[in-house]
Amino acid sequence: MAAWNENGADTGIRLAASALCAGYDGASILSDIDLTIPTGKMSVLVGANGSGKSTLLKTMARILTPSSGTVLLDGKSVHAAKTRDVARKMGLLPQGPIAPEGLTVRELVAQGRFPHQGLMRQWTREDEDAVNAAMATAGITEFADRPVDSLSGGQRQRCWIAMVLAQETDLLLLDEPTTFLDLKVQVDLMELLADLAHARGRTLVIVLHELSLAAAYADHLVMMKDGRIVCAGAPETIFTAERLKHVFDLEARVVRDAETGHLVCVPLGAHARRKASVRVA
Repeated sequence: MAAWNENGADTGIRLAASALCAGYDGASILSDIDLTIPTGKMSVLVGANGSGKSTLLKTMARILTPSSGTVLLDGKSVHAAKTRDVARKMGLLPQGPIAPEGLTVRELVAQGRFPHQGLMRQWTREDEDAVNAAMATAGITEFADRPVDSLSGGQRQRCWIAMVLAQETDLLLLDEPTTFLDLKVQVDLMELLADLAHARGRTLVIVLHELSLAAAYADHLVMMKDGRIVCAGAPETIFTAERLKHVFDLEARVVRDAETGHLVCVPLGAHARRKASVRVA
């Protein structure tokens, strides 16, 4: 779906923030955020703890109300829209969701159909098809009748992603979906999310801590520090040793993997330097 400006022109922009300020209990976290999310791409937000990544995601998702500025969804204020209307356009997977004990995978995924239900519209074959399609896309069909809490961490995360997919929205916002998962599971999840963007045309905004994963999979990388955006753009242009030092106070080299072409962050702590000097000697 395209967005339209006040003059009726197609801007091609689904989600954007302008002069956005937000925080908690009177404490300011975000300051003058201007951000445009590329449509049909994977945007990844990175930054040190407390930099405002999750706060920005929550504000764009209408969970948190800004103190000033606006978030536009299809050219209209997301905070002025009805909850159900927003949920029909944008899905959110928060950090560390927990399913009620005993809830089956199918029951969890079916909750993604909430925005499409109402007094005049109960469960339909369309809803059933959406749930089945979401489970198939997430690769969890075989677990449909199992309790969510009986699955591994990676399998549970796929269930939550399936629930968001069942909303059938073009926009997906995910807060640290790979945290506490093994590296292989993280990579498998990022492959799934990349496929949603590149093969299925979804627009994704993801908060990540893993820098090399962010550089490898992001189409649009956003670096944040102290509640502000330091830089945003293609990883090839902004994922540099100088920026990692400025944003994370991290001494590192950025190298390109010869086989995949992905950029990789190589930390240069004292022990790493000592090992390197031993090898040279």
